[in-house]
Amino acid sequence: MTVTAVRLGGRPDLPLLVLGPSLGTTATTLWSRAAAHLAQDFQVVAWDLPGHGHNRVPVGEDPVSMRSLARDVLAVVDEVAGGLQPAPFHYAGDSVGGAVGLQLLLDAPGRVQSATLLCTGARIGSEESWRERIELVRASGTPALVSGSAQRWFGEGFLERSPEAGSALLHALSEVDDEGYAAVCSALATFDVRDRLDRIATPVLAVAGAEDVATPPESLREVADGVRDGRLVVLDGVAHLAPAEAPDEVARLVREHALGPVAPARDEMSLAQVRAAGMEVRREVLGDAHVDRATAAATDLTGEFQELITEYAWGSIWTRPGLDRRSRSLITLTALVARGHHEELAMHVRAARTNGVSVEEIKELLLQTAIYCGVPDANTAFRIAQRVLSEMGEA
Repeated sequence: MTVTAVRLGGRPDLPLLVLGPSLGTTATTLWSRAAAHLAQDFQVVAWDLPGHGHNRVPVGEDPVSMRSLARDVLAVVDEVAGGLQPAPFHYAGDSVGGAVGLQLLLDAPGRVQSATLLCTGARIGSEESWRERIELVRASGTPALVSGSAQRWFGEGFLERSPEAGSALLHALSEVDDEGYAAVCSALATFDVRDRLDRIATPVLAVAGAEDVATPPESLREVADGVRDGRLVVLDGVAHLAPAEAPDEVARLVREHALGPVAPARDEMSLAQVRAAGMEVRREVLGDAHVDRATAAATDLTGEFQELITEYAWGSIWTRPGLDRRSRSLITLTALVARGHHEELAMHVRAARTNGVSVEEIKELLLQTAIYCGVPDANTAFRIAQRVLSEMGEA
């Protein structure tokens, strides 16, 4: 295996979040401060590149590629999860870690529930520049890269504000195994998925550093615009190592992209806030078109019932922090099949896809309901799901 897992906190019962590193960094030096915040909501597992940090397994004869790195990240996830079924997870990666994230989204789209890709690109640098880097490292070692990286990695003033964090990152670079570093450079030299971005349907948050010269905001804009569901955020004062330079902001972005915005403490929310939060979640899950139709169709008879749904179902239940939206969708689909609520089922099949439930998982859920709810109910549910997914162009 080319990667090594590093556990950075969080309980095993929380959603799994996998963090990917930048070339020349380690999981702990790059992600530890952001992970301290993320561990409140996720089981956080990072991974180290060949020859980096905890990964001291010698590079084998087989060349390292972005596909082999992605494959081994999946193996790490399954080892951490310890289950018989492939475990779903959220992902965030910086630079080459972001490139591996794109490869995961292409090779295993049903596994990744959300992806936050930082300071990266669908193509990073040129093959010639990576070959030159390989020659330099093999001739002079990774310590020869420290001076240039100090200028390229960090936004203006970062080393003065956070000397310990900067020093730890640069020291880690100097200790990277030369052949491990060269192997990752070789993988980057041939990586180019620009013509395949439109195949990615998983929600992607692209995060750029405004001062990043290695992967400027234009690189992240290309990713956000190229995937089917992408959004770009540019961080001022940040260069190439956003998780280390802006750990609080990066943790917030990762969490909100994966789980949704943090709501005010429930005992501090007014009725108006509950209704507003409910309407926001209802629109995010069901879509503006559906909510607008329901609102427009409200009458003197049904209007207060619509308010009740928004306040209690969406404002009081769907906003609770104990389950993520994906889990709530799986539970909702099961309940609707069991009770034969077929009109609601069609709506929530669409919502489940919005919340990151894969087509394969919907199939498995309906097979499970055939046993525990009854074959006739599951038969109708399969027919409705097939119709909805076909309308969405997904089955």
